[in-house]
Amino acid sequence: MTIDLNATDPPLIKKNILIVDDHPFIIEGYKNAITRYNPHQYEFLISQAHDCKSGYELIEDDQIPDFDIAFLDISMPAYEEKDIFSGEDLARLILKKMPTCKVILLTMYTELLKIKTIIRTISPNGLIIKNDLTFDELLFALDKVMKNDKYYSQSVQKIINQSPHNSIEIDEFDKQILFHLSKGTAVEDMPQYIPISLNAIERRRASLKELLKVRSGSDEELVKEAKSKGLL
Repeated sequence: MTIDLNATDPPLIKKNILIVDDHPFIIEGYKNAITRYNPHQYEFLISQAHDCKSGYELIEDDQIPDFDIAFLDISMPAYEEKDIFSGEDLARLILKKMPTCKVILLTMYTELLKIKTIIRTISPNGLIIKNDLTFDELLFALDKVMKNDKYYSQSVQKIINQSPHNSIEIDEFDKQILFHLSKGTAVEDMPQYIPISLNAIERRRASLKELLKVRSGSDEELVKEAKSKGLL
C-alpha cells in the first residue's frame, strides 16, 4: 500500500448561520457550540443580531448570502415599523425570502396552545424550550437539523402530547376581533373590517374574555392573554 503524502483534506463545507437573541451571553454559547460541530467538515460563517430590527436588517441585506440555518429567540424587542414583533415574524420572513433555510426556534413559552401554534404556522426544523437548553442539547439539535431531521426538545414533546382538551380553539372571526383589538380598532368600527354585526362582535368579545379567564374585563388584558396563549 502506498501513501500519497501530497494528498490534502477535502475543502470545508461552508454554512451561513444566523443567530438572533437579545441576550449576548446566549449568543456566545450558541457560537461556542456551533463552531465545535464537525470542525473538520464544516466552516460556519456566523451573523448575529440582538433584536427584531437588527435581525430584519441582516435578513434583508442582499450583500449577505442566504442563511442555511437560523437560530431565533421568539421573545425579543420588536421592530414595529416593519411589523416584526417576534422571532416568529422573523422566521416567516426568512422562510419567504430564503425557503431552504432551516429554522430553529428557542423559547421560554410552555403554553400548549402557543407551542402548537408555532408548530402549525411555522413548522420549524427545530423547537427548543430554553429550560432544556444545554451545550449538548444544542449540538444534538444542530446535528439533527443538519441531517434534515426535525428536532423538538423533551419539554416540547411533552407539551404537544398533552390531551387535546387542554387546548383552546377559536375561529377566524374571533381571531380577527383579537387582531383589531390589538391594533386599537374601536369595537364599533369593527364591522367595517369583519363581516358580522356589531352585536355579534360584542358577544364574541365577551365570550373570549370568559374563555381566556380575563378577570379585569379590559380589552388590554384580553389582548395580553391572547398573545401569551399564541392566539395573536
